[in-house]
Amino acid sequence: MTAAADAQTRPFAEALKDAQGQITAHMELRLAGGDELHVAMRYAITGGKMLRGFLVLESARLHSVPAEAALEAALAIECIHAYSLVHDDLPCMDDDDLRRGQPTVHKKWNEAMAVLAGDSLQAFAFELLADPKMGPQTLTLIRSLAQSSGKDGMVSGQMLDIAAETAADPLTLDQITKLQSRKTGCLIEWSATAGAVLAGSDPAPLRQYACALGLAFQIADDILDVEGDAAKVGKAVRKDADAGKATFVSLLGLAEAKARASALCEEACFALAPYGADAATLKEAARFVISRDS
Repeated sequence: MTAAADAQTRPFAEALKDAQGQITAHMELRLAGGDELHVAMRYAITGGKMLRGFLVLESARLHSVPAEAALEAALAIECIHAYSLVHDDLPCMDDDDLRRGQPTVHKKWNEAMAVLAGDSLQAFAFELLADPKMGPQTLTLIRSLAQSSGKDGMVSGQMLDIAAETAADPLTLDQITKLQSRKTGCLIEWSATAGAVLAGSDPAPLRQYACALGLAFQIADDILDVEGDAAKVGKAVRKDADAGKATFVSLLGLAEAKARASALCEEACFALAPYGADAATLKEAARFVISRDS
């Protein structure tokens, strides 16, 4: 059986829920263990939208990647994302008490456990991808994930974000775009192109889709920080404004930020033209990103 068992697309909400169920079940299988470290790792992954894992599975479906390999890659990216959030929430970083409506890992346990759980999730992601069943493209996938999550990707974006908090001048629009393309966009790009890479196919259309999607996602996050309800968002809101932090909303204004997100959504959908009707679910995903309330 393959991740593309049939070419019929499903409504996005149904596909996302199905992806969440598959990835969660795979996590429980691959991260089985009763010690506190395993519990903390599972806790860190559980409860999120798993949008990145969904993108992996959809990309795999479009390219007839075997389901087992697709799930390993989907869990791997969710491990990387979860590790980044666990560390991001620490007092030395963003100092958040809530994540997904639940106490952050360092609040439920302690800071040492949060560091160790995050470290373990990062290592486990690469362990998953290094399995021989991932096929001949696995080294390419591992290398690209390292680049997307490390010094030239997500971690670099987080460093730029922290530096901006104490900078003499607010960031410009170009600087914020660069920051967010690394902090958020790199992992979304990896997720959306993973199926094409595993299949040895050209990832260019999905890369173009992901670049627009990732930026739209971050603009939507900035809008949520202004308009969102903390109970729905699952974390504190209006932190950026209180800190005087430059965001897409502060620089563009709320109406222009929403218009920019909508334009990026259309750009993402246009990039999927080579896949025809089979990419309908991914188009719905782009529309969800700019309309979500959490």
